[in-house]
Amino acid sequence: MAAHIIDGKAVAQNIRTSLKAEVALLKENHNIHPGLAVIQVGEDPASKVYVRNKRRACEEVGVASFAHDLPATTSEAQLLELIQSLNQDDAVHGILVQLPLPKGIEEKKVLDLISPNKDADGFHPYNMGRLVIGSPTFQPCTPWGVMELLHHSGVQLAGKKAVVVGRSNIVGKPVAFMLLAAHATVTICHSRTPDLAEVIGQADIVIAAVGKAKMVKGEWLKEGAVVIDVGINRLEDGTLCGDVDFASALTRASAITPVPGGVGPMTIAMLLKNTVEGAKRRHHLIP
Repeated sequence: MAAHIIDGKAVAQNIRTSLKAEVALLKENHNIHPGLAVIQVGEDPASKVYVRNKRRACEEVGVASFAHDLPATTSEAQLLELIQSLNQDDAVHGILVQLPLPKGIEEKKVLDLISPNKDADGFHPYNMGRLVIGSPTFQPCTPWGVMELLHHSGVQLAGKKAVVVGRSNIVGKPVAFMLLAAHATVTICHSRTPDLAEVIGQADIVIAAVGKAKMVKGEWLKEGAVVIDVGINRLEDGTLCGDVDFASALTRASAITPVPGGVGPMTIAMLLKNTVEGAKRRHHLIP
């Protein structure tokens, strides 16, 4: 029996619809207008597509979008100055710097300068620390989206074995802590994990976030495993695929996300949710 395909587009649309209603009430009842500042430096084509999608999503839910499109010649000092001004701007409740940045600009210095209270991406060390101790505020968007997909799919996590393939600060590590908070037993695998297939074969839930096309084979999976594929890789023929060999996984998994149309749409939905929660937190409507 083929796996249930988890429709990330549909789940993300439900979240955006809910946020649209929430934003309308914030404006009507509290005169609060959530705002997201998106900074792009340079002309990276993929970044331009991502930024355009984020701004379109803001418009859909009623979040103000403040665009800062800077030339590739922008200096690190100029970028840091802009972030400092946005940190002080009361109309801005979330700040996002689109990566990658041009050479000569230190990513860590830029991201660390964003106020933890406006960290829409959830990457600031303060917010990552709160996640680790089980008291999250702004949460990293892609891992949070993964957790929402599991929740919307009715996947029970407590007591289950979850394997995370990938240990990045953006996905692997944070999603592991989120799974722990949901009472799963978590194993993190990476490029130096021996017997990877054997470890994955013990998992009730597999989160693939390693950035290698079709690396996780269907025959590695435990019968009935739930598979969330975070990877997005472009093949030589121009098609997109995930880190999981989707065709072979379909025959063993009980549920799986497609690529594209799985985790991707969730990332932007959770970015908007972070921004709206940032506005509510600033005005003491939530802790």
